[in-house]
Amino acid sequence: MRKKRVLLFSEGFGTGHTGAAYALAEGIKRLNPAVQCRVIELGKFLNPTVAPWILSAYRKTVSSQPKLFGMLYKTQYHRSLNRFTKLALHRVFYAHARQVIEQLKPDLIICTHPLPAAVVSRLKHLGLKVPLYTLITDYDAHGSWVNAEVNRYLVSTSRVKAILTGRGIPSDQVKVTGIPVHPKFWERSSREALRQELGLADKPTVLIMGGGWGLMFGEEIMNALTAKIDHIQLIFCMGSNDKLVDKMRSDSRFRHPNITILGYSSDVNKLMDAADLLITKPGGMTCTEALAKGIPMLFYQAIPGQEEKNSQYFVELGLAEVLDSETVIDKWFRLLQREYAELEKQRRLRLTPDHYQPHHCAVTVLEMLGKQAKLAGENGSTAQTLSDKAVYSTP
Repeated sequence: MRKKRVLLFSEGFGTGHTGAAYALAEGIKRLNPAVQCRVIELGKFLNPTVAPWILSAYRKTVSSQPKLFGMLYKTQYHRSLNRFTKLALHRVFYAHARQVIEQLKPDLIICTHPLPAAVVSRLKHLGLKVPLYTLITDYDAHGSWVNAEVNRYLVSTSRVKAILTGRGIPSDQVKVTGIPVHPKFWERSSREALRQELGLADKPTVLIMGGGWGLMFGEEIMNALTAKIDHIQLIFCMGSNDKLVDKMRSDSRFRHPNITILGYSSDVNKLMDAADLLITKPGGMTCTEALAKGIPMLFYQAIPGQEEKNSQYFVELGLAEVLDSETVIDKWFRLLQREYAELEKQRRLRLTPDHYQPHHCAVTVLEMLGKQAKLAGENGSTAQTLSDKAVYSTP
């Protein structure tokens, strides 16, 4: 019997979209190895010469002109990509997308970025019969995600579902699944054992992540972070920004045994388990990975647009706080030193199954494929689909 095939299309605008695609693919394979998954950044795959230039321009715009990015996000918030834009994308950048689909013969296409979703939607309008699911990778739903040809939307929260249904999408076409995270984030490992494995001291630990691009914090925040370094252990994870890593390692402020400076790391799951507090930009994937690990978060300099919405959601839920002054750092550092046991107790409560089940998105996709998801629990039972409320409850 032919194995079921899932084709996941993404784009490299930030690291979260492709990260979500790989996380879902790995989750599906973990639960049912008989299902074949393929992840492709469509623009890079079809046009490896032009794509890096476009992505570089996007990165520079977001980094240097976040207000402009936010303005564009808000002015286009309620609008889907128009017919002309979809046609231009198809002819200029995705002309061979149909050939890729015909060659791979998927039973299901899942898009984790609006651009490939728009292209596949146009192909469906022209006669493509493969079901199309759109996985929205933030805690908001910009209009660019919406296409009439989408068969099912997989969304992070009941709030996002309400946004889509408010735009006329039938309720039964929107499924609250949560944003998928890699199976490495499905369970929490021993904090003490990981600290020993990673060469860290057994003391209150703060993980500082600059995002996949390694965006940096201001001087006042950096000084506040290093002010109590004798009592707090800091792990800086600065993504792919190698120049920033070299600069920090040459800075005398960071030459302390309680400070670890990393670039890109494939062990973020271990770092979150080893740490007690996460300071980060509120990207959709990072927030969801932290949710799966139960670690409290401080958000720094959200990019206007979807990151602001991500921040708002987690702050309202009581799982995060905005880092808008050194006072916030001082407060949390005091808590880590004086109420360490209570913070750990709260973290364990956040890991109960009725709060969040990170495998739920993969389970949902398998059920829609007609495949069983095998997730061994205490009694070895098969994982079941959860209600919307059991995945995320909107405050």
